[in-house]
Amino acid sequence: MAGIPNPATKRARIADVALEAGVARSTAALALRDSPRLRVETRLAVQQAAERLGYVYNRSAARLRSGRSYVIGMLVCEITNPFYAELTAGVQAALESAGYAVLLANTAESPVRQRRMLERFREQSVDGIIMMPATGTPASLLDELDEWGLPCVTVVRGFRRGAHAGPDNATGTRLATEHLLRLGHRDIAFLGGAARNSVSSGRWEGYARAMTASGLMPLHLPCRTDMGEASDFVATLTSAGPTALVCFNDSVAFGASLGLLRAGRQPGRDVALTGFDDIREASSWFPPLTTVRVAAVDIGIAGARILLDRIQDPSAPARRETLAPTLMVRASCGAGLRLPAARRKARTT
Repeated sequence: MAGIPNPATKRARIADVALEAGVARSTAALALRDSPRLRVETRLAVQQAAERLGYVYNRSAARLRSGRSYVIGMLVCEITNPFYAELTAGVQAALESAGYAVLLANTAESPVRQRRMLERFREQSVDGIIMMPATGTPASLLDELDEWGLPCVTVVRGFRRGAHAGPDNATGTRLATEHLLRLGHRDIAFLGGAARNSVSSGRWEGYARAMTASGLMPLHLPCRTDMGEASDFVATLTSAGPTALVCFNDSVAFGASLGLLRAGRQPGRDVALTGFDDIREASSWFPPLTTVRVAAVDIGIAGARILLDRIQDPSAPARRETLAPTLMVRASCGAGLRLPAARRKARTT
């Protein structure tokens, strides 16, 4: 009788759900994995039938049948960073539409914790890994994951080899620096990027190349990716300091703007600021932040798709996808203001 679980087991089976929904058992199985191969109406009918019967999907049994867990492990290096939250949303949306669940863990930039979580993911028999490697992670980790039989894709941060999805960091900071140069700035410093990884290297490279191409000396003002630390650092800069700051990311730029205000100076008027990432708060910050948009959600989706391809064919060459940045010009760079001639000093090479 429809609507009543199998009396022998006291637990609804997938066959009971299929009967209740009026579909084939194979269709019910796909619907319970939320497979995009089925119409939305069919998936909803099966899922509602499962809810009525109190059916619980037996992932262990499905794993035995298919050889897959339909679970992906994701490692984030700094989960409190809004950019990584947006990126995680992109990963999850792409994987869920393909019928996968996501296990999320934060490494907090600790290679030790990263190792521990990778081992936990392996114990859970995940089908693959998406990760932003913690600073200090050796490229040899990719070889070890290959030995484990775990397909892996790095996102945002990566290595010179291996499957990867991320922004063109060097082009992004080059665009920001060239924009400040066109506004008349010559004393431009790069703020942030204290940690050494592929992202900080790329962003410094783009800034430095734009400066040297204009016959100017690059200047690095290192600080951690922390709004408070950036604020404290910039508050100590004197009026004789840089007229413009190319910030490592939006969080650093937010801190820089607060530091300027603490020192009685106006972002965009006294010192121009640019960020990187274009997180949601950038356009509503005061003044609105000029920044490099790299679409975190799109990076997450790209990384998830690359991983799904690797799961289907682990022997295929590792695919790398670099997303082009866009400069979003807003008030923090002072684009509508004329830089006083007395402030157009420069450190020439």
